[in-house]
Amino acid sequence: MWFKNLYFFAFTRPFEWSEQDLEKHLSEHLFTPCGSTEQSHFGWVNALGKHGNTCVHGVNGNYLLCARKEEKILPAPVIKEQLEEKIAKLEEEQSRNATKKEKEQFKEDIIFELLPRAFSRISDTHAYINPEHNIVVINTSSRGKAEDFLALLRKVLGTLPVTSLSPEQAPDELMTDWLTENNLGENFQLGMEAEFNALGDDGAVVRVKNQDLGSDEIKAHLDADKYVVKLALEWDEAMSFILCDDLAIKRLKFYDVLHEQNDDIDKDDIVARIDADFALMAGELNRFIGDLLAEFSLKATDCLEKE
Repeated sequence: MWFKNLYFFAFTRPFEWSEQDLEKHLSEHLFTPCGSTEQSHFGWVNALGKHGNTCVHGVNGNYLLCARKEEKILPAPVIKEQLEEKIAKLEEEQSRNATKKEKEQFKEDIIFELLPRAFSRISDTHAYINPEHNIVVINTSSRGKAEDFLALLRKVLGTLPVTSLSPEQAPDELMTDWLTENNLGENFQLGMEAEFNALGDDGAVVRVKNQDLGSDEIKAHLDADKYVVKLALEWDEAMSFILCDDLAIKRLKFYDVLHEQNDDIDKDDIVARIDADFALMAGELNRFIGDLLAEFSLKATDCLEKE
């Protein structure tokens, strides 16, 4: 239940669906496996997996959701090879080049023929909504998957007014300032990993790991007008992570001191442990996101449209 990567978004209008409202809407769009000739299916499953029976699991004002996607895997080289064979056969038999429309039809026919024999890839994406903090937090390292999750939720609810957080000072500028000016907020500490880019499309890319970010070597990169696009940080002695220049959080790791807070829960009571872990994690992430946005002089509630 512990999230590993984060994309988070803010609502531009208050999220007013109750847990019961959400459950009703999501249960009308449950995940079903692909048919033999379908390429993908996307829908909702139990938020707690086999340990639950509802699509929404609410704890302390946080609503946990899980979307499941099945995709048929069709190797591009196989499609290309069969397409070339069909085109070559037509051109040989009719002594002319295949038209664009014919090539597209050939490709559609090949995919349709291969789908019943294709392997499937199934992936789950968890997220939670906190109306009080005005955020939706998605556990994924891919912005595309985060957008897919939001699109599915929007389809289910009919509307989903969310936006990315856009600080006035670009994240890469502020992260660079944190290293040059040593002005990082008191709840944050520098890690030992970073990625720097030089200006220009062909600019150098420098990645450092297990490196003191206050060292002369790092200062030399900054003096050469390189700017920070990824930065390892720690927060409140509770977690470590990589902050990216789009405010994505990668390789999130919660420290043992946090996990140990639920050690008194009976390990045989799996649902109680999952419930407690989610409550603890969401509470910490809500505080963390608030502190992180404060570094950018932002609050998620700032995104609410003024009436």
